[in-house]
Amino acid sequence: MNVTVEDLGPCKKQLRVELEASEVDSTFAVVTARYQKKAQLPGFRAGRAPTALVEKAFNDRISDEVKQQVISETYKRALKEKGLTSVIYPDIEELQFGRGLALQFLATIETAPEFELPEYRGLPAKREKADINDVDVEKALNTLREQRAEFKDAERPLQTGDFVVVNYTGTTEGRPILEIAPASRGMSEQKNFWIHVSPESFVPGFTEQLLGAKAGESRKVTVTFPQDFVSAPLCGKTAEYDVEVVGVKEKNLVPLDDAFAKTFEAESMEKLRAGVKADLDNERKFQVDRDVRAQIIESLLDRVTCELPPSVVNAETRNVVYSIVQQSQQRGMTKDAIEKSKDQIYNTATMAAKDRVKASFLYRRIAEKEEIKVGQDELMQRAVQLAQMYNIEPAKFIQDLQERDGFREVYDEVLSSKVVDFLLKEAKVEDADPVPAPVADAAI
Repeated sequence: MNVTVEDLGPCKKQLRVELEASEVDSTFAVVTARYQKKAQLPGFRAGRAPTALVEKAFNDRISDEVKQQVISETYKRALKEKGLTSVIYPDIEELQFGRGLALQFLATIETAPEFELPEYRGLPAKREKADINDVDVEKALNTLREQRAEFKDAERPLQTGDFVVVNYTGTTEGRPILEIAPASRGMSEQKNFWIHVSPESFVPGFTEQLLGAKAGESRKVTVTFPQDFVSAPLCGKTAEYDVEVVGVKEKNLVPLDDAFAKTFEAESMEKLRAGVKADLDNERKFQVDRDVRAQIIESLLDRVTCELPPSVVNAETRNVVYSIVQQSQQRGMTKDAIEKSKDQIYNTATMAAKDRVKASFLYRRIAEKEEIKVGQDELMQRAVQLAQMYNIEPAKFIQDLQERDGFREVYDEVLSSKVVDFLLKEAKVEDADPVPAPVADAAI
């Protein structure tokens, strides 16, 4: 066998392979003999037909089987001989094949990136202190209290701090807002829409023009959208709204007492406080651990610069695009808005895909060097967890994985997690004071 390799670009190579005619003919003989044992031709008992007649009767089938077998086996031998690993199914171009002929073909492949494995022990990270104080607990309790708030109709004029229920339609430049900003349907028209009466709610200045109104009244409201408004087509434009006040709502907060605690299945406020603190502790520790892992991964990726196999990046980019679009739709983003953002979505997805692909190759190299492996029990345990997550019967989920060769993805996921666990254990993590959260603007 003769193999030559030509570089076609980053992570892309072409193998020119030639196999001696004698080996091709040997495979023809083996496959023909197998057909001969089972062949039932007129005038001959099964397995007794002459070789020449069997070759003639089953020529196409024998030839196809030999071709598939010798190309597959020779391709694998060629990769092993040259120390190459293809990350995609090869593109095979047959140049010559037949009885008495040397096999010749071209195999275009993409290979794993070539890079020096960086120092991955002692990666730096900062771990913010995860202490939960009484202020945090009080904020959480007040959030729960807001969830139990009661809204009662107020038989009086609208005041700051109330909630107002309105029907409205809006125009700008004499045209319905929907025509100017198709993706902002909610800004154009709404029915029974609740707004908290505060200066910055909805559109700045909107609710101030409703103060003093009672249920059943109608008002005209004129607003100017901020220059940094979330809907770009409306930035800086003036809009007129016809508003009908459906109702004035007054929010009443229940007291933080044992009765309140029982609505959350706690025996007392003391028990509720303890439970809230425990939940906050767990949540904060989870967030801190996730942040540390992200820092370690980012530090590892920054230490390697390499080309990546385009087909693998493209496939992962498609996965990320699908995920972004699905999440956008779940948040209520329209198809038109998604279409207009397709370039931004693609660019974001491509960057994320490149990081994921680079990380996967790094994880495999580290796992190989550190002899990190994934056992069958770990693989099955993760499959069961995924089945429960997707609310699918585990046996069916496992069967689906087997049918679509999905266990490879599960294996990679578990291996990646184990490698990051190893990196975290070996990392140089320093404690740090929490970074103060930015002062939030008034809620809308």
